[in-house]
Amino acid sequence: MLKDKIKALASRYHDEFIAIRRYLHAHPELSYQEFETSKFIREKLDQWNIRYEVKATTGVVGYVQGNNPHSRTFALRGDIDALPILEETGMAYQSVNEGIMHACGHDVHTTCLLGATRILNELKDEWEGTVKLIFQPGEERNPGGASLMIKEGVLENPRPQGIFGLHVHPGLPIGKLSFRKGRVMASADEIFITVKSKGGHAAAPHLTADTILIASHLIVSLQQVISRNNNPTSPSVLSICSIKGGNTTNVIPSEVKLMGTFRAMDEEWRYKAHELIKKQTYELVHALGGEADILIDVGYPFVDNDPLLTDDAWALAKDFMGSENVEETELRMGAEDFGYYTHVVPGCFYRLGVRNEDKGIIHNVHTPKFNVDERAIEIGMGMMAFFGAKASL
Repeated sequence: MLKDKIKALASRYHDEFIAIRRYLHAHPELSYQEFETSKFIREKLDQWNIRYEVKATTGVVGYVQGNNPHSRTFALRGDIDALPILEETGMAYQSVNEGIMHACGHDVHTTCLLGATRILNELKDEWEGTVKLIFQPGEERNPGGASLMIKEGVLENPRPQGIFGLHVHPGLPIGKLSFRKGRVMASADEIFITVKSKGGHAAAPHLTADTILIASHLIVSLQQVISRNNNPTSPSVLSICSIKGGNTTNVIPSEVKLMGTFRAMDEEWRYKAHELIKKQTYELVHALGGEADILIDVGYPFVDNDPLLTDDAWALAKDFMGSENVEETELRMGAEDFGYYTHVVPGCFYRLGVRNEDKGIIHNVHTPKFNVDERAIEIGMGMMAFFGAKASL
């Protein structure tokens, strides 16, 4: 059976791909600067005699064809960028690029996709159709590498019937996968506000507008605007995460800067909320005697898992892993630029368990001590290969 052959190859190549993951982990690169990572991927594809093309400067798209290559096309996606975080894992393969770390598991994603590529290529006489292998840059930073890859035609010629993406999940034990139909992750927009006045002496606030006080009212007011206008059955969150203004005890500063993020699961509400945030900011700040500048940097759309494709993936995962090892993913307000793909073609974004409490592998993504149980690589690359070979809509 094809399933057994994929599992056998994933097991045979496991140690080799652990070494690949450790190399990638030790040599992380920031978003849109993944030049050496891209080169490494292309060298592997050359080694396996797999055709590819470069998109969005550092992105790579490979092609593996099985029997009857025009009969079906599916895409597999892995992101390749890292984060500006100083690693504190103490591992032998810790990052050698100080201040840069694969703290979100993209080294694992890339490794699993490379492994799936090799497996699919070696078994290309055993399955039908074409699989696109999308090694994507810039997931961690606006405008999102997915949007750039789409603009450069990654979902055309041929257009995939569906696309799969995986993400490591430190809350899910090793040996488990999880899926969710429909909306699974939120849109994400960044908010930058500057409250301004001429500034003045703290003992004479009547001679200026108190930017600190205005900013305080604004933060509270914006929370009310969101909570009172959003349909409470549709998840949404506004968080102001930074307030900077003033540097002494007796001077009202001329500027206070706020930064935050807005998340939603509904595109109509998302853009209505943008207008409400802008209106409230301008009118409240003006009413209290100040001036305001506001920028809402529109980020990724919500991730929308196609129900039919996700049902198919769920069934394939149960077949490959055993039903006891497949769970439902929780709804999350985190964001992922995989969402761009899901708004163009049917998509399925699923979770790969990497947690192992006995080994102390418990830390969340985007933290200096994040790590994974590397046994997940064998599961990840085998499962991706099985999706590539067997998915249907």
